[in-house]
Amino acid sequence: MAVAVPIVDPLRIGSHVFSSRLIVGTGKYATFELMQQCLELSGAECITVAVRRERLYDRQGRNILDFIDTSRYTILPNTAGCYTAEDAVRVARLGREILRELGNPGANWVKLEVLGDPKTLLPDPIATLEATERLVADGFEVLVYTTDDPVVARRLKQAGATSVMPAGSPIGSGQGILNPNNIRICLEYLKDGDPDYPVIVDAGVGTASDVTIAFELGVDGVLLNTGIALAQDPLKMARAMRLAAEAGRLAYLAGRIPKKLYASASSPLEGTIAPARG
Repeated sequence: MAVAVPIVDPLRIGSHVFSSRLIVGTGKYATFELMQQCLELSGAECITVAVRRERLYDRQGRNILDFIDTSRYTILPNTAGCYTAEDAVRVARLGREILRELGNPGANWVKLEVLGDPKTLLPDPIATLEATERLVADGFEVLVYTTDDPVVARRLKQAGATSVMPAGSPIGSGQGILNPNNIRICLEYLKDGDPDYPVIVDAGVGTASDVTIAFELGVDGVLLNTGIALAQDPLKMARAMRLAAEAGRLAYLAGRIPKKLYASASSPLEGTIAPARG
């Protein structure tokens, strides 16, 4: 009899629990209708939305929130486009009010981004730490976008971040996981004495293999947007990302074999018939 194997174990982030370990963004899609289809195909249950007013509307003046089924998805507001701690805190509070009006259960959490400059879109570590401390004090569950610097990651956790989210590579670059060693060290530092602490790779994913690699390193989730939205076929890529997340997490839980310098026969040598002589 076939044994039913669950696809993946649940992802817990603060007070939220999800069956899918993929978090998907809602920006950069050609249309809101395409976004709807991609969200469904990705299997994501948590989606992130930039709540600055100019990012909520398309060229026809339509509001992105009218195209999101809030009974199906938990919205994670983000502070994309903020360059100071003050601005990020203000936008986070705006997101909380919007979600309260929608009756969405994500009202007290935020994906925090405080960028250092518009060219690299790398986070400003000092402003990010300041904003984290202020939002935690204000009752937020803060998921923090940061670099893959393990020391900064540890400081953000100490400041009360619900989840630290190191970048795989710069936002929208599609370069994948550039420094897996740093991600491993981040995991070591953040999970030391706290193995259930959620570490999520955020930014830089370009294709399905990048997602699988991230999960095989041991991260708890992957947040992505551009890799789907700007793919040549976003619908196919959304499904590919879903399958990659499932495969990567299962492979991590299964435990890979150790790497060896020389070959190792797949069939046992004991009990085999010796080759004939003469």
